[in-house]
Amino acid sequence: MLMTISLQNTGKRFNREWIFRNFSYQFDAGNAYAITGANGAGKSTLLQVLAGATLHNEGSISASVNGKPIATDNLYNYIAISAPYLELIEEMTALEFLDFHSKFKPLSQTPDIILSSVDLSNAAKKQIRYYSSGMKQRLKLAQAFYTEAPILLLDEPTTNLDASGIAIYLQLVQLLTKDRLVIVSSNNADEYRFCNAEVTLGDYKK
Repeated sequence: MLMTISLQNTGKRFNREWIFRNFSYQFDAGNAYAITGANGAGKSTLLQVLAGATLHNEGSISASVNGKPIATDNLYNYIAISAPYLELIEEMTALEFLDFHSKFKPLSQTPDIILSSVDLSNAAKKQIRYYSSGMKQRLKLAQAFYTEAPILLLDEPTTNLDASGIAIYLQLVQLLTKDRLVIVSSNNADEYRFCNAEVTLGDYKK
């Protein structure tokens, strides 16, 4: 499934302040893009706009699948996302959470295999509220990477991860991003070193 997302003179503002403006760019399947910039540059906001979680204020966004246009209202069906601001259902166990998620978007592996890949097998039946911040981040990444979606959005993906967690993240990148459209929002080069294109969001302020 070959996905393309195109933005034409797209802008987002909060009140009177433009977070980014005149943003024109095309994101194509099979490539990994780094959205970079200082804190407050609007990296997370751009990902939220792409995911349909917040609306842009000017310009346009279009998308296509295998060359055929799709309604941007349906774009979320093709997206998997991991972000620090997305909450987990902490009353569930990790197994329950992944099973619940799979009812909305299919997973490419069973929950047991997914949790093993991010070193959470021993905590599979523990309620998520008892997880450390690093364990929660590994679960968020597992959910996103193993969701069968052609677009993968990663916002500050190594937040709260130690060295072993970062190694797990890089392994997931290597194994599960082939042919997908991957967009990483980050100001940490270790998170996006694998990307083959970089967009500096600070260039789109006016």
